[in-house]
Amino acid sequence: MLTACNNPVSNPFLQDWKTPYGTAPFSTFSLSDYVPAVKAGIEAQKAEIQAIIDCPDAPTFDNVIAAYERSGMDLARVTGVFYNLAESDSTPEMQKIEEEIIPVMTAAEDEIFMNADLFARVKAVYDNMEGLDREQQMVTKKLYQRFVRNGVALDAAGKARFAEINARLAVLSQKFGQNLLAENNAFRDATGITVSEYPTFMTTCADRALREKAFKAYSNRCNNGGDHDNNAIVLEIMKLRTEQANLLGYKTSAEYLLADKMAGNPETVDAFLQPIMDASMRKAKEEMADMEAVAGHKIEPWDWFYYAEKVRALKYDLDESVTKPYFQADSVSKGVFYAAEKVYGIHVEPVPEVEVYNPVVKAYRLTDADGSLLGIFYQDWYTRDIKRGGAWMNNFRDQYVLDGEEVRPVIVNVCNFPPPSEGTPSQLSIDQVQTAFHEFGHALHGFLTRCRYRDVSGTSVARDFVEMFSQFNENFAFQPEILSHYAHDYRTGETIPADLVTKIGNSLKFNQGFMTGELCAASILDMKWHELTAEQLAAFTDAQSIRDFETRVCAEMGLIDQIIPRYRTTYFNHIFNSGYSAGYYSYLWSEVLDVDAWEKFEADGVFNPATAKAFRETFLERGGSEEPMTLYRSFRGSDPDPAALLRARGLE
Repeated sequence: MLTACNNPVSNPFLQDWKTPYGTAPFSTFSLSDYVPAVKAGIEAQKAEIQAIIDCPDAPTFDNVIAAYERSGMDLARVTGVFYNLAESDSTPEMQKIEEEIIPVMTAAEDEIFMNADLFARVKAVYDNMEGLDREQQMVTKKLYQRFVRNGVALDAAGKARFAEINARLAVLSQKFGQNLLAENNAFRDATGITVSEYPTFMTTCADRALREKAFKAYSNRCNNGGDHDNNAIVLEIMKLRTEQANLLGYKTSAEYLLADKMAGNPETVDAFLQPIMDASMRKAKEEMADMEAVAGHKIEPWDWFYYAEKVRALKYDLDESVTKPYFQADSVSKGVFYAAEKVYGIHVEPVPEVEVYNPVVKAYRLTDADGSLLGIFYQDWYTRDIKRGGAWMNNFRDQYVLDGEEVRPVIVNVCNFPPPSEGTPSQLSIDQVQTAFHEFGHALHGFLTRCRYRDVSGTSVARDFVEMFSQFNENFAFQPEILSHYAHDYRTGETIPADLVTKIGNSLKFNQGFMTGELCAASILDMKWHELTAEQLAAFTDAQSIRDFETRVCAEMGLIDQIIPRYRTTYFNHIFNSGYSAGYYSYLWSEVLDVDAWEKFEADGVFNPATAKAFRETFLERGGSEEPMTLYRSFRGSDPDPAALLRARGLE
């Protein structure tokens, strides 16, 4: 390791990649390369930071803010690969490397953002931003706030404690995720199905006892005692987050975490969520009555998926066993790309010369209508044991401008769709089709960005703004013009019939009491955890106290017994391991923006070139270079209508 660190020639992360489009040469990487490359990258950035501090000239945007933006390129190269593979190919060996890298990275970040000398120069630029253009002002503001929110103004003891908490939180979050991955694999051993197959199983399994068994196993992941129980981890995380917030003068972690978001404070989020929950539960009770009429007995949580599908078949004459053959995974992929071409003029083509990190991953080149390169895209769609659950977009490389030359991004979409089996292609559910379009919406946000600085490029926007663009892209999935291009029965080649398209469209508002309710319930549960004070958290002593808290919160929000939050506490990876702390509400918050903007598309004509051009130039190209609501008003001409979400989901 030391040899690799001291001799860049022997470590592929510490040299330029002579590969197509500068993409990662995955086959040249060894497990032993990661740690020394990270350490070498940290040392290189330290020298770059010190040069900013030692600069004899008065602080300016270029010699402070832009210089910081240019720092850490070697480190970004290795972490761009490592953090992606640590989630998608999380082998035991990668987990051990992660355990070594995360504390080192956390300490290095604290060293930068608690550096008083560097902060003094950043503050000097921040206090005199009048001559900067808007993107430069936003970059400066974001960097300044990062110092402040990381405790740079604390005294020596406060800084030491803040850094100690950061280090411990990094370890705990990693352990939470690893426990969940282990429990997901154990779920398969206990039930015979994977976590990603759970919704389909619960929809199709006629054996009520088996459904009950699967539900209880699914809903109690990491909540069973033993080596992979997350209860103690959750309590420690929450106590540490609250202590950090207290150090910075906030009463709760929610106050701290929301201070730099669009919502701004917990009260705004709570007032936003509760009416959605109330409307959802009114609808859910109607849905439950319909199901009980079909079932002939009281509905329990493990019955909902199964009988909802029965009601959908009766009400809409729609059975997913009929729709799935039209949504073969490769065809859906073509549909995702075709929608981007039709709306934004983007062309997507395979690039077999680009190396991938797993044989099932596909690589593509995206070019604009004028033929210019937009970036390289990896598509990693199928479930595997070493991949964490869920779906996400991430960057291997950001978009930015360096020394006058633009660097285009390298982006990945990771999903957990069922893989092909025994000569049968992967077939997606309606929800999975929406997921495919959703994640590519994030990718488009990353590919179409035209910023100069990494910190505001692409998806580097407020957490409660970023989901707008992914959710907006879902709207194209079942447009007849898009469906006719990609939805073909893999057995016969038949294009999806118009009457089936109509049925899908009509059914999209079906079961929204349940769907919105479980999402909103998870959002409220997230908020209630982060609204606890240190004194209140001190009363939590064991796993049962967590269960009791969750039960009480669900009752107070009005969640009916037949529905549980989409994520219960011990497997709520979004808020304990993925950056959505006091932020899971952002899916619903962003949806208000998404559906309100979509109403403009519908009014102008869904494929109106002028409207798409305005959407692209106002949002997708601007990244975080302007305040979110300023951009929104520029596009829409008004504030978003909160009722748009209820209209879109049929909850009015």
